Amino acid sequence: MDLPQDEARRRLGTSAVARLATISPAGRPHIVPITFALDGDRIYSAVDFKPKRTAQLQRLRNIRADPHVAVLADHYAGDWSRLWWVRADGQATVIDQPADMADPLRLLEERYPQYRERPPAGPMVCVLVQHWTGWAAARS
Repeated sequence: MDLPQDEARRRLGTSAVARLATISPAGRPHIVPITFALDGDRIYSAVDFKPKRTAQLQRLRNIRADPHVAVLADHYAGDWSRLWWVRADGQATVIDQPADMADPLRLLEERYPQYRERPPAGPMVCVLVQHWTGWAAARS
């Protein structure tokens, strides 16, 4: 069944991880798993300390070239009556300034103890969600 917007937002907010889809300059999709914090219709994700090949991440280059993104969270279970997914489509920006990252960082630290122990230096991605969509096998 289709999920109402408020239920889609709630389910995404309970998910520990999501996937961020961006569009490369060549028009190809690029998708990566993210940790995130939800604040109303804003989704924040930080570039953190987990090992990466470079600090110049493809997702950041893609967002700067084309801000259209999607964030997807889902729940799988062997009991298919518990399946659900939520997609948040929106416009993303890259936040580079430490002062602008302070409030989103607090939200991330509330969700993830690892960020309290070792706060990410950034940059951050902010997605302003323009459209929520989702599906669930059953209401829960």
